[in-house]
Amino acid sequence: MTKPEPPKHPEPHECCGTGCIPCVMDIYEEALWEYEKALKAWEATQGTPVAG
Repeated sequence: MTKPEPPKHPEPHECCGTGCIPCVMDIYEEALWEYEKALKAWEATQGTPVAG
Protein backbone atom coordinates (compact mmCIF):
# COMPACT_ATOMS: atom_id res chain seq x y z
CA MET A 1 0.00 0.00 0.00
CA THR A 2 1.44 3.37 -1.01
CA LYS A 3 0.96 6.58 0.91
CA PRO A 4 -2.15 8.38 -0.37
CA GLU A 5 -1.76 11.75 -2.06
CA PRO A 6 -3.82 14.71 -0.85
CA PRO A 7 -6.38 16.14 -3.25
CA LYS A 8 -5.51 19.29 -5.17
CA HIS A 9 -7.04 22.36 -3.56
CA PRO A 10 -9.15 24.26 -6.09
CA GLU A 11 -7.75 27.56 -7.31
CA PRO A 12 -9.74 30.66 -6.31
CA HIS A 13 -10.94 31.17 -9.90
CA GLU A 14 -12.37 27.62 -10.04
CA CYS A 15 -15.29 28.56 -7.75
CA CYS A 16 -17.78 30.85 -9.45
CA GLY A 17 -19.44 31.82 -6.15
CA THR A 18 -22.98 31.23 -7.42
CA GLY A 19 -23.78 28.27 -5.18
CA CYS A 20 -23.41 25.49 -7.74
CA ILE A 21 -24.38 22.05 -6.52
CA PRO A 22 -21.95 20.49 -6.19
CA CYS A 23 -19.46 23.29 -5.80
CA VAL A 24 -15.82 22.54 -6.55
CA MET A 25 -15.16 23.33 -2.89
CA ASP A 26 -17.72 20.69 -1.82
CA ILE A 27 -16.03 18.14 -4.06
CA TYR A 28 -12.66 19.10 -2.60
CA GLU A 29 -13.92 18.79 0.98
CA GLU A 30 -15.25 15.29 0.28
CA ALA A 31 -11.99 14.28 -1.41
CA LEU A 32 -10.06 15.68 1.56
CA TRP A 33 -12.20 13.65 3.97
CA GLU A 34 -11.57 10.49 1.93
CA TYR A 35 -7.85 11.29 1.81
CA GLU A 36 -7.69 11.72 5.59
CA LYS A 37 -9.40 8.34 6.09
CA ALA A 38 -7.00 6.68 3.65
CA LEU A 39 -4.00 8.37 5.27
CA LYS A 40 -5.02 7.10 8.73
CA ALA A 41 -5.41 3.58 7.32
CA TRP A 42 -1.99 3.84 5.66
CA GLU A 43 -0.37 5.20 8.83
CA ALA A 44 -1.83 2.27 10.79
CA THR A 45 0.09 -0.11 8.55
CA GLN A 46 3.42 1.68 8.95
CA GLY A 47 5.88 0.33 11.44
CA THR A 48 3.84 -2.81 11.97
CA PRO A 49 5.96 -5.94 11.72
CA VAL A 50 4.93 -8.29 8.95
CA ALA A 51 3.60 -11.57 10.37
CA GLY A 52 5.10 -14.73 9.02
